[in-house]
Amino acid sequence: QVQLVESGGGLVQVGGSLRLSCAASTETISGYTMGWFRRAPGKEREFVSAVTWSRSSYYADTVKGRFTISRDNAKSTVYLQMNSLKPEDTAIYYCATRRSRYDSGGFQRNTDYEYWGQGTQVTVSS
Repeated sequence: QVQLVESGGGLVQVGGSLRLSCAASTETISGYTMGWFRRAPGKEREFVSAVTWSRSSYYADTVKGRFTISRDNAKSTVYLQMNSLKPEDTAIYYCATRRSRYDSGGFQRNTDYEYWGQGTQVTVSS
């Protein structure tokens, strides 16, 4: 069982930046694919970004060029740097991972992950 705890959310103005963190309960996140998802009011949870165990990173088209995902295996933490924030980025952001390690499975679907954090609220005001 892996526990994930997100932090770093808050209220920011349009064009501002936030850095989200996700700390895992494991000694290391080495070998794990880590993902970020978000759920906006009235919408389903959607893929934002993922970083594989080999450090390949992927982004939804809506955040590409503005968000950057990174990982620190020794600290068991994954980050999401969010720049040039827009009102449509307002959502609860969730961190996720899965049981298997060093795999090449998918990373964009909710069902690709087994462990989820409780989420952190990001609100972008205009």
